[in-house]
Formats: sequence, structure tokens, C-alpha cells
Amino acid sequence: MDAKTGDISGCPFTGNSDTRALFGRHNRDWWPDQLDLEILTEGGRAADPMGADYDYCEAFNTLDYTALKKDLTDLMTDSQEWWPADYGHYGPFFIRMAWHAAGTYRTGDGRGGSSSGQQRFAPLNSWPDNGNLDKA
Repeated sequence: MDAKTGDISGCPFTGNSDTRALFGRHNRDWWPDQLDLEILTEGGRAADPMGADYDYCEAFNTLDYTALKKDLTDLMTDSQEWWPADYGHYGPFFIRMAWHAAGTYRTGDGRGGSSSGQQRFAPLNSWPDNGNLDKA
């Protein structure tokens, strides 16, 4: 029976349409008291620290690619005592970080994902798969 109209001639299995069944639940359904951080993404060009006349391509072309590549190689091969590089290179660690960033989205509750690199912070850092990422 249709609860709104009282009509008993309709299909008994369709029932009332629940948009959550069609579109899934959102984080706010499960954790309604979370701090709303949407305001941080507002502002558009007015909040852009580079300004409206900034030309990214022009700035990129001024980079010394060879020096940049050398700096990155030095960074990845300079093992630190407080976090030793595996086999003298941080490259595998970078790959692990990228893997975790891309793989932290949980379909069960809609949390995580690669869009904001939040795997180092709560609650994602408490998930067993993300162990030791707090040192990254």
C-alpha cells in the first residue's frame, strides 16, 4: 500500500522512494557533528595567492629542470637517521604513500580517498593499513 495515498493497487515491493538508497549515504549521515570545512574551499580567485595575472606556464618555463631533478634525487637518496631509507632510497616509500593516498577511500562509510592526502591524520591514520604513515 502507498502510505501517502492509501492506494493498495500498486506494487508492494517499490514502497516509498528513499533517495539514500539511490545515491548512498554521506559522511554527515554517519557523523552529523563533524566540523564543516567547506568554507576552506570558498573564495575563488580572490583567495588565490598567485593573483589573477599569474601565468603558470611562464613560471614553469623558468625552472632549471636539471637542477630540480638533481635536488629530487638528492632528497630521495639522503637517508635520515630518524627515518632510514629502505636500501638507501626513499622512492619505494613515495610509492607506498601514493598507494595509500589512492587506496584509503572506504565505500562502507564514504571516508578517505586521494583528494586531500589525509591518510596521515585521524581517523584515517588509525586504520591498520595506514600504520606508520604518521612519520611521513
